[in-house]
Amino acid sequence: METVTLDMYNPHALVTLKKIINTESGDAQFELYKTTELEGVLDDMRRRDNIISQHLEASNKQLGQIIDNLSAEGWYSDSVDKEDVLRDLCSILDHNPQQEMSWTVTLTVSGTTLVNLDEVNDFDIRYHLNDELSVDSNDFNSKIDSWDIYDVESQDWN
Repeated sequence: METVTLDMYNPHALVTLKKIINTESGDAQFELYKTTELEGVLDDMRRRDNIISQHLEASNKQLGQIIDNLSAEGWYSDSVDKEDVLRDLCSILDHNPQQEMSWTVTLTVSGTTLVNLDEVNDFDIRYHLNDELSVDSNDFNSKIDSWDIYDVESQDWN
């Protein structure tokens, strides 16, 4: 590789690269890139390579910790309970085991709705609330699968 000076650098230069389509037959196509496009591709590849390297290093460390515990003095010891092994594994793998719990709630909601005077005679609060009312959760651990309006107790005009 040759190093060049800034005045020799041409970001608009075109570079032709060979892309192998079929490794068995050796079929290839040739793609034309601007220098700036290749710089972006190389930067993405360096970033991806760094992420993969970090992930492999962390995974190898975790695997080493697990293997170190697979011994007569570790998890194979008669004094070690299953819960201790599972707790250790979760700690090593930075895993928080969870189980989903289903639930049903009865909810009472009261409120008011502004209605245009020319719509008062034909206004049906049940249809309005079915379209406009929603039930949601404020956290990422709870999910609302469905909700229904079964009864509207009163439709009083104030």
